[in-house]
Amino acid sequence: MDHAIAFASAAPRAVQDLRSRALALLERPFNDLLFEAQQVHRQHFDANRVQRSTLLSIKTGGCPEDCGYCPQSRRYATGVEDEAILPLADVVAAATAAKEKGATRFCMGAAWRGPKARDLEPVLDMVRAVKSLGMEACCTLGMLKDGQAEQLRDAGLDYYNHNLDTSPEFYGQVITTRDYEDRLATLDRVREAGIHVCCGGIVGMGESREARAGLLAQLASLDPQPESVPINQLVRVEGTPLAGTDEFPWMEFVRTIAVARILMPRSYVRLSAGRTQMHEAVQALCFLAGANSIFYGEKLLTTGNPEAERDDALLASLGITIG
Repeated sequence: MDHAIAFASAAPRAVQDLRSRALALLERPFNDLLFEAQQVHRQHFDANRVQRSTLLSIKTGGCPEDCGYCPQSRRYATGVEDEAILPLADVVAAATAAKEKGATRFCMGAAWRGPKARDLEPVLDMVRAVKSLGMEACCTLGMLKDGQAEQLRDAGLDYYNHNLDTSPEFYGQVITTRDYEDRLATLDRVREAGIHVCCGGIVGMGESREARAGLLAQLASLDPQPESVPINQLVRVEGTPLAGTDEFPWMEFVRTIAVARILMPRSYVRLSAGRTQMHEAVQALCFLAGANSIFYGEKLLTTGNPEAERDDALLASLGITIG
């Protein structure tokens, strides 16, 4: 079976209906939208509990792709060097620190188009090590070939992250080195291997509200829906093509979170990239809109880090517990 066709051609009318619904929700009065999202959220989750994950870059820089938002692409002068994959001991130390900070899931990311066989072997050891700590293991390694998802599953991988990034019609303005169908094919392989799917996108890249509706519709149309849906706000990095993009309105970001919650009621909706640059009030509104998962980056693993302390203080002030 052609993996791309399996996902891309599934129920096109249903995707269009979801797109229309998503756009209608995005255009609702703000208070009405948040009220509905909070109602949906409470039907499926504890409204005062969030899940915490930690992301570690196990292979930084040197990626051959041209994603316009990414400082790890070798095509852009961003000051990010091409580094070798981290030693296993360093990954175990980071995972142990993350667990002590309350993280229940440890995600390992590599700046690859996709892993070669020789790349995957050390990653499998990392997955086994994270699982031995009693944590969930997640990887984001780029596109997977046939058989690689099964190898990750057999090592104990719980989640695989592979984002759609944006809507099909806007995608070509951000990335040209891989097709939308390539992303769907990897998601198909992950699902067929029995691994949970972590799949979301990035907003604030200059896309229209209609394009955001298109992204949300694509995510919601996946069957089954992703267990985890990271919503990233573009972090503008000097040297990348999207560095000069206009600042994204905070209210539009909160709306995106709310619509994701309504369309994917049983998924964990995660505040991901861009969260630490958001005002505390905006983060609080995102939790009200149904976000119930957050990322701790590797910078937040150090003792006494001001960002980590502010993060913990915000959650405590909101009466939100980690779990």
